[in-house]
Amino acid sequence: MRVSRLMLVTLRDDPAEAEITSHKLLLRAGYMRRLAPGIFAYLPLLFRVLQKISAIVREEMASVDALETLLPQLQPADLWRRSGRWDGYTAGEGIMFHLIDRQDRALGLGPTHEEVVTELAADLLRSYRQLPVCLYQIQTKFRDEIRPRFGLMRGREFIMKDAYSFHADEACLRRTYAAMDGAYRRIFARCGLRAVAVEADSGAIGGSASQEFMVTAEAGEDLILASPDGCYAANQERAVSLPAPALPLEADAARSLATPAQKSIEELCAAHGFHPTQTLKVLLLVARFAVAAPRAVLVSLRGDQQLNDVKLANAVTTLSPEAGALLEITPLGAEHLAGDGLAVPFGYLGPHLEDPPLGGAERLPMLRLADSSAAELGAFVCGANRPDEHLVGARWGELCPLPQVVDLRAAQPGDRCLHDPTQRLEAARGIEVGHIFQLGRKYSEALEARFTNEAGSEEPLWMGCYGIGVSRLAQAAVEQHHDADGIRWPVAIAPYTVIIVIASSQDPVQVGLAERLYGQLLQAGIDTLLDDRPERAGVKFKDADLIGIPWRLVVGRAAAEGRVELVDRSGDSGKQELTVEAALDALLGLQGEGP
Repeated sequence: MRVSRLMLVTLRDDPAEAEITSHKLLLRAGYMRRLAPGIFAYLPLLFRVLQKISAIVREEMASVDALETLLPQLQPADLWRRSGRWDGYTAGEGIMFHLIDRQDRALGLGPTHEEVVTELAADLLRSYRQLPVCLYQIQTKFRDEIRPRFGLMRGREFIMKDAYSFHADEACLRRTYAAMDGAYRRIFARCGLRAVAVEADSGAIGGSASQEFMVTAEAGEDLILASPDGCYAANQERAVSLPAPALPLEADAARSLATPAQKSIEELCAAHGFHPTQTLKVLLLVARFAVAAPRAVLVSLRGDQQLNDVKLANAVTTLSPEAGALLEITPLGAEHLAGDGLAVPFGYLGPHLEDPPLGGAERLPMLRLADSSAAELGAFVCGANRPDEHLVGARWGELCPLPQVVDLRAAQPGDRCLHDPTQRLEAARGIEVGHIFQLGRKYSEALEARFTNEAGSEEPLWMGCYGIGVSRLAQAAVEQHHDADGIRWPVAIAPYTVIIVIASSQDPVQVGLAERLYGQLLQAGIDTLLDDRPERAGVKFKDADLIGIPWRLVVGRAAAEGRVELVDRSGDSGKQELTVEAALDALLGLQGEGP
């Protein structure tokens, strides 16, 4: 391809809309343009990158016997209602774009395809003899992000590879899950990315086990917590750890303590000399559901700990099976209460608080939960449920029964590891580029996807789900591979392998040699750009650095002597002046390297 025909428009300055380096570089280098918040046009250079990534994905999916298909992006609401996910994905802060068609039927634009593929499996897979089966697609997905940001990292439409497997038993599912794990690791390695696999929360997809693949980068939105010995790594949403030991509270019996205007743990400890580990943090929240009435939730944590919102949502969902999809959990305020909201002493709450009078005729009993860090306290300081008053020396069983104990605390860097308390969690930022799930029978049971087993009886299919963000992976590669001058694409996914720069388009010797090299490289099957623009050499060099083509072949004044300059943009070999034959041999050698 000739640069003069590439529609290449580069920018000198960083666009105001871009916040992170990779977003800035992809815009500046002419890889994409924003059409609306979270909606981008993939320009020719970026589309070639996406094709290279997709080719690697297809090869690795073939290695695990996955079959490529293409599923509809418009999905009937009825399927999602049968799985129980329609309300959660469309109401409140739901992420699904949805619409009503001319026949007054509700449809959604697919953010994922579990329901659709399970419906197909219910129709097509009827016997154990047909199993296992794995289908995948590479397709545009849609998410109604509240705040699109970071370019392709958090967009409203994106390209994704999603695969779904069906099995006769759990052991077969686990084998495919392990095979996908290996395929994913090969995909990221072949794309030139440093990726780590971490334990992850299954979120709205569900399932018994899941694992994320994170590209380590400072701009990552996710916090990874890992042990130095490499034996444990998890997304903070899922991470577990041992908190620091609590300082024992010396107290014979519970007593009242006047604490005027001391509503926070910090104020309480500063005024009376308590340590935060001796206190109980009590949070009053309200959970809203798709089907049931709102439910108050009372959470007890040790005073030095922070609540993990994802763990709380999972616990509330598990403990409210008849309530339908969980829409949101928010702090409970006076506006949620029936009658006199001041009856709840916010800032002085204790675990023995009576059920608050939520509005509405039908009320669910308050859900009372305690993190293990709170449950393990022998005696503690907590709110007295009266304004300006706390209790010192309160104990579980005496003050009130111990609530249901659930892991609710957010693990932190520096916490001791469960597998080896001498190891302490270390933090790194990561960009999620892949996620694999063992779904079990969640969808097959809901959508009645059943097969006849070897004994002749019917049972639900076992399922797995495996996703890679193809467009996100492209930007993650830029985040991991760039320098002050621009992008440094890994060779396997670069839009072109070589760019030939003619220093002076007015010199017929330079032009003639460049054209000859261009033809020879193309004939050898090497993706090559020829910068034939009538621009100054400096402009061409800057653009070549910015767009990040791995190898630059400069045809300049030495062309008359049969010499050229070869620049390694993606590696460490720098610049070399070589004979034309030596440079050509070096570049032709790239053909056999493969991705």
